[in-house]
Amino acid sequence: RVLGAFPLQVAAALRTQRHAEQVQASKPLREADRTRTALLRAVSHDLRTPLASAKAAVSSLRGGADAIEWSEEDRTELLATADESLDRLARLVDNLLDMSRLQAGALPTTARTVGVDDIVARTLDSIGPDSDLIAVSLPPDLPEISADTGLLERVLVNLLENALHHSPADTPPLITASQHLDRLEIRIIDRGAGLPKEDREQVFQPFQRLGDTSNTTGVGLGLALARGFTEAMEGTLTPEDTPGGGLTMVVSLPLAPEGASRSTSARADAAMADAALADAVHAQMHPAGTPPEQTETVGG
Repeated sequence: RVLGAFPLQVAAALRTQRHAEQVQASKPLREADRTRTALLRAVSHDLRTPLASAKAAVSSLRGGADAIEWSEEDRTELLATADESLDRLARLVDNLLDMSRLQAGALPTTARTVGVDDIVARTLDSIGPDSDLIAVSLPPDLPEISADTGLLERVLVNLLENALHHSPADTPPLITASQHLDRLEIRIIDRGAGLPKEDREQVFQPFQRLGDTSNTTGVGLGLALARGFTEAMEGTLTPEDTPGGGLTMVVSLPLAPEGASRSTSARADAAMADAALADAVHAQMHPAGTPPEQTETVGG
């Protein structure tokens, strides 16, 4: 009887194993289907909205047989609407392309030695007038870090704009930084409603806005891109509770190698610029297809 039951148990175990393998193999397909569904939802709404606004503004200016005579002020306002809508559309498309590069592991990065004060200054410039609402507290003796300056700037812009969106009007978000062993941590601190612990990883999923249906919040890629860019620079991005209420985003990045400095990076950039200038001058003096001039040799 035992021997007769053994083949049945083996067959049942094999069926269970095959089922588990099929479930595991279907996970990438389910994830791809979820991403495709979210992308179609984004394209159907978030991408069409700025496109429709730009088209309406341009169509109004273009007019037709019954065209309205717009005043100069009205024309300026319509052009500004079209310009802002197309800028927003371009940002959304760039974010979608960057997310596809991250998921394919094809995002190029260039690590440089940089000071946090420089990156923060560039970030505030990128944010524009709203940067006046951000408090900055950076110690004067922070070590330099190794990071891709363009990616890190985009990470901080996304995090700070998110903090501005969720901060009370009378309590601006704060950006600060400190060294921890061989890492430097940049903290973006807000005093908003905070985020439940069970939702903290979910906010880093692409196309996730946790029920935020505002037309100004994009397709839900900001935090996903921020974490992806940070990890591409060998860093981490983690959320923490703000003491007293709110959310703190912590960007941890490696310190610059010993001996590296901003002056070294600057000299390398200058050398590359000089080489490019020399090549351009040479190309102008010797266009393609033009034989080089013969030089006279002395003593030959």
